[in-house]
Amino acid sequence: MNSIIKSFRKKSKPLSPSNLIRKIEPYTLFTKEIISSPRTVGAVCPSSPFLATSMAQEVNLNDDGFVIELGGGTGNITKALLAHGVPPRKLITIERSPELAAYLSQKFPGIQVIKGDAGQLVTLLGDCTKNINAIVSGLPFKSLPDDVVSAIKQQIQTLLQEGGKFIQFTYDLTLSELSFGSGFSVINSKIEWRNLPPARISTMVCCST
Repeated sequence: MNSIIKSFRKKSKPLSPSNLIRKIEPYTLFTKEIISSPRTVGAVCPSSPFLATSMAQEVNLNDDGFVIELGGGTGNITKALLAHGVPPRKLITIERSPELAAYLSQKFPGIQVIKGDAGQLVTLLGDCTKNINAIVSGLPFKSLPDDVVSAIKQQIQTLLQEGGKFIQFTYDLTLSELSFGSGFSVINSKIEWRNLPPARISTMVCCST
C-alpha cells in the first residue's frame, strides 16, 4: 500500500502558479460571460471533450475547404477540430466576446480568430466564403432571440454550397433534427451523454446550391 501511495505522489505533482492560472482561466472567462450575457452563452459549463470530439469527427477531412467554427468560447471544440486533423490555416473561429476572442487567439496562434457576430458571417469571412467545407456551431440557438437565429441561419444557407456540412449541438434531446428549411438534409443525429447536460449533435448537408 505504501508503495502505491508513493507512486501516486510522484505522478501527482502540484501545479505551478502559472500552470494553475492556465487551468483556471477558461472557467473564469466562461463564468464572466454567463453573468454578463447568459442568453448568448446558453450553457452551465463549457462543452466536454467528449462532445467536442464527437462534433469534430463529423467534419470531412478529404475536403480542402475552410472549417468555420461559430462561438469558439473557451476553445474545447477548437482544440478537438485541430486534434481531428483540421489544418490550423483552414480553421476560422468566430467569437462575439472580445475577451474570449483574445483568449482564443493566444491559445491557438495558428488559427484565424475573428471577433464578430455570426449574423454577419458573409461580411466577416470575406474571400473565404468561396470555399467552405463545414460550419461547426456551438451557438445556443434555443436561448437566442428568434430574429438573431433567423439571421444566422440565413448566413449559413448563403455560405454553404452543395455537399457542405452544418454541425450543431442542442440540449433539447427530444429533437431528432433542427429546423433549417429546404435545401438541407439531416445525415446524422446522435446524443452525447458524456456532457453536462447531455447534448444532441445534428449534422446536416447542403443538398442544393
